[in-house]
Amino acid sequence: MVSRTALLVVAKAPVPGLVKTRLCPPATPAEAARIAAASLLDTLDAVRSTPGVRPVIAMAGDLAVATCSARLRNALRGWTVLGQRGDGFPARLAAAHADTAAAHPGLPVVQIGMDTPQVTPALLTEVCQALGSADAALGLAEDGGWWVAGFRSAADARLLRGVPTSRADTGARTLAALRAAGLRVAAPPRLADVDTMEDAWRVADSLPNSRFAASLPVRTSRAGGASGDCHR
Repeated sequence: MVSRTALLVVAKAPVPGLVKTRLCPPATPAEAARIAAASLLDTLDAVRSTPGVRPVIAMAGDLAVATCSARLRNALRGWTVLGQRGDGFPARLAAAHADTAAAHPGLPVVQIGMDTPQVTPALLTEVCQALGSADAALGLAEDGGWWVAGFRSAADARLLRGVPTSRADTGARTLAALRAAGLRVAAPPRLADVDTMEDAWRVADSLPNSRFAASLPVRTSRAGGASGDCHR
């Protein structure tokens, strides 16, 4: 199948103590890293199963020392693997889009993170197809941010550089910036990001047989009890 879209995952290597720190407590740093690894692996599965895309990841951190390193390396075989660059997360987002466009000239770029393990190939396909008629696609998140951003022309992703992230109004400000630039913006369904343990349990309830759900500690435990591993 001919690739029609570059599907970009912006991710952080799941190294204990450096990833998903807002899950601690009740999770320990090691548990938080296992949860992050499971979320990323489930996300990679969804991307790999989406037809007509070229899979790309822009990774921050050292995957060699990450939890589930071998499993993640195996899952990324055949992907375009990029490093992240830029001063601050908005700049790194814009740079990841630019670097993806340079690696795959002429393709629209759709970008997600590693915080929505509930994403499906059908939903990703919907976002990619929206760029056939819209200039951009922006899927808002329940916490006020956004979970997916796509651009028919990757050059328009430069607009992400000017919007601060990790705020309750990040999604609204991003949407306003895209519209102010004259872009026609499609609106994919709203999803929940996994930022806190309450978020994680709520998302896991919708994914009972997933790698992500298996990675969570028991709800009644303040620490310990995560059962997930790197072999599913």
